[in-house]
Amino acid sequence: MSNVGAIQDSAGRQATAGSTVTADHSEGMGYLETLPRRVVTTYIPLLLILFVLLFPFYWMALTAVKPDHQLIEMDKVSPFWTWEPTFKHIHKLLFESDYPRWLWNTMFIATCATFISLVASVLAAYAIVRLRFKGAVTVGALIFLAYLVPPSILFIPLATVIYKVGLFDTPLALILVYPTILIPFSTWLLMGYFKTIPYELEECALIDGATRAQILIKIILPLAVPGLISAFIFSFTLCWNEFIYALTFLSSTQNKTVPVAIVNEFVDGDIYRWGSLMAGALAGSLPLVILYAFFVEHYVSAMTGAVKE
Repeated sequence: MSNVGAIQDSAGRQATAGSTVTADHSEGMGYLETLPRRVVTTYIPLLLILFVLLFPFYWMALTAVKPDHQLIEMDKVSPFWTWEPTFKHIHKLLFESDYPRWLWNTMFIATCATFISLVASVLAAYAIVRLRFKGAVTVGALIFLAYLVPPSILFIPLATVIYKVGLFDTPLALILVYPTILIPFSTWLLMGYFKTIPYELEECALIDGATRAQILIKIILPLAVPGLISAFIFSFTLCWNEFIYALTFLSSTQNKTVPVAIVNEFVDGDIYRWGSLMAGALAGSLPLVILYAFFVEHYVSAMTGAVKE
């Protein structure tokens, strides 16, 4: 009887402890059940973040549809709204300038440079992480340190090289130069992601007679798709927005990229054609917005994997 009583007492204490834990858990989850607390801890921070992120796009869109006199006389009209929207600036941008050609140049250069950088980064990251050769850690650190070198230091010597080989004022100049700033970071990012893939998968493949190339193509790359997407987004964004190299290596109007062209072609001395400038900036940012919207989950997961290592 004493044993039965002890068992019942123990069961009672466990039930009491369980109910206490449940009560504490429910109390913790109930912290956000009241509306004032949700407003302070959730809604207000989200609204502030949305305002900071979306206001530049709103300002660009508003400026792109404002008439010229409202862009100049801002003290007489509201700077945050217009009752006389016009599509003159957008029409001038798309049909009275070479903006479609500039957009194509930017897309072509960014795509080619990103593809070259990803191929080189995948090979470099796999070799450093998996082949385990002597000095691999040092090589990885040096590759990342190369990313820290500012492009403003390198564009003068690179311009001399580009001019000597006869590639000045051609898209090929940027296609070959951009990987110098894309490969270091992409390699470091993929190194961190490759480390999260179990090495036992490769050992099993090696035992079955697979080559390193087969392992990389059929095992590592399919598992590293989020990391590849993240590296692609980073590289493509950097190419799309790059200004210094594009300004230095391209001089003719038809070969320019969007960031350089809209600044050079819509600024006449001290006269800024703000409507066309903002329309060009807004249209140039939309492809990147769409790209991030489709792949944001893969981008975040890959960055998490890289930082984890």
